[in-house]
Amino acid sequence: MKAPDLILVGGGLANGLIALRLKQARPELRLLMLESESQPGGNHTWSFHDGDLSKAQHAWLASLVGCRWPRHRVIFPDRKRLLSGGYASIFSTDFAGALKEALGKNLWVDTPVASLSPESVELEDGRILQAPAVIDGRGPKESQHLTLGYQAFLGREVRLERPHGLQEPIIMDASVPQGDGYRFVYVLPFSRDTLLIEDTHYVDRPADDATKLRKHIDAYARDHGWRVAETLREENGVLPITLAGDFYAFWRDAQGQPRSGLRAGLFHPTTGYSLPHAVRLAEHIASLENLGAKSLFQAIHAFAAQEWRRQGYFRLLNRMLFMAGRPDRRWQVMQRFYGLREPLIERFYAGRLTWADKARILTGKPPVPLGEALKAVRLNSPQRIASTPFGKHS
Repeated sequence: MKAPDLILVGGGLANGLIALRLKQARPELRLLMLESESQPGGNHTWSFHDGDLSKAQHAWLASLVGCRWPRHRVIFPDRKRLLSGGYASIFSTDFAGALKEALGKNLWVDTPVASLSPESVELEDGRILQAPAVIDGRGPKESQHLTLGYQAFLGREVRLERPHGLQEPIIMDASVPQGDGYRFVYVLPFSRDTLLIEDTHYVDRPADDATKLRKHIDAYARDHGWRVAETLREENGVLPITLAGDFYAFWRDAQGQPRSGLRAGLFHPTTGYSLPHAVRLAEHIASLENLGAKSLFQAIHAFAAQEWRRQGYFRLLNRMLFMAGRPDRRWQVMQRFYGLREPLIERFYAGRLTWADKARILTGKPPVPLGEALKAVRLNSPQRIASTPFGKHS
């Protein structure tokens, strides 16, 4: 093949959407995607709220959407609510199919990378590939410049013996027993008799206890009278939840390497949702005249810096969630939040809170001890958090 104009290392959501958007907007560009696994996209279900995207963004993403619902539910010990906002999911199998169709022979799977630089990639088999720019989209990378909590989850897609009766997804069911962090079950009804049931925990430290999470899912199904005929697939992961950080030190470590997705810190800091950021980044890159490494790095850095500034309030809320009050009482924060007006909740997920929204969220009796909440507000850097009990065990 001719030398590519752009190499995308990693076939996850962010790089995949960059490739698809560039193929739509600038089909003359030669793209090469390198994926270490047997197919791009991994084993995931990516979801988003209707209000997260503009009409134009919904339009170019529409062919990827596998399931859509006009409403969604939340359940807490003292609150149940049906919300009118639409919700949608993209399945990684459909995503992989779209990338294969768009890229053809320029999608290389089973291709592990040994090292990369802004303009070259060395494969594990010794081959060296060069291009005007390389984007690293291989997922989150540990950094001493970020203080994180974690959202750990395991989900099972199951076929039931009988129809489940759900008309809309349950994006949070926190009526389940709590533990060492905020726990909820997430349920997506894909058909009359198939569900994705996901057990999710907001925890201080990432834990890999798949056996416990599977037992939780089995118990949840039993409690709802759902008899599982077949487990179709299983997915699991750990998403970062940002409490504080030094943005510029984080990006200095990139040493000029263009990044995307979680590796660029582009995700909602409280919910962990990454699709809206990936869509916006893909559009931004497709609009650039110069896709050379230096120009691309500067553009992504500026894009990420703007997002970081906008997300300061969410990091403050995260510190209150993780560092103020007992872990098994964290559900009270979310229960109170879901008592607010729907437009505010929609703007929260979209990351577009107004000053009035921010004031409203913090108004009234806090669901965590006031003194601890104020301490958490002041802990706005990794260095300050490191001196706390949270920092010592994280």
